[in-house]
Amino acid sequence: EDFLKAYLGESPGDILDAASGELLGRHKGLWFHTVGQRKGIGKSLLPQATAKGPWYVVAKDPDRNIVFCSNQYDQEMFDQPRSEFTVESISWMAGGEAFNNHPPGTIMPLLMKIRHGPRLVQGSLEWTSSTTGKVRLDHKDGGLAPGQYVVFYNEDAECLGGGVISEKHWAHFLLSYEQQLRVFKEDPV
Repeated sequence: EDFLKAYLGESPGDILDAASGELLGRHKGLWFHTVGQRKGIGKSLLPQATAKGPWYVVAKDPDRNIVFCSNQYDQEMFDQPRSEFTVESISWMAGGEAFNNHPPGTIMPLLMKIRHGPRLVQGSLEWTSSTTGKVRLDHKDGGLAPGQYVVFYNEDAECLGGGVISEKHWAHFLLSYEQQLRVFKEDPV
């Protein structure tokens, strides 16, 4: 934290409940938090919010400097953002060139590695253009975030290529939040 503060400074903003829009606390900068994070959030939360935890970071909105958290991270409302995402800048290595010319809508089952670590997960890639696609994982992942890499493998665990999780990953969720926020503003309780 000291390293980030020394180089990036602080930029305080709100921490909001992803489901209700309720103010949970204040953060010192988006860069101090990562999607999927649980540890270290409590010190930024209001006491009444801390008691309702544990809280997980589920999204960040850099345009509005908001960190979204949830104490319902394993609930249905987060199934889609934890198991589906858009991948961009897809490129293929030797042996993967055969995947270059699939028409949009083509779905390919693949093994994948998200972020770092030894675990390969099963899922599918649906082509949306020659360098973008929609990934659907067979099982939820705990910390998908824009900018992370996904690497594609065949059934023999041979690396074929990869791409980057798009900034659009949380767009559906944030749009839903925008709609909820309008309701909160129009109907103060």
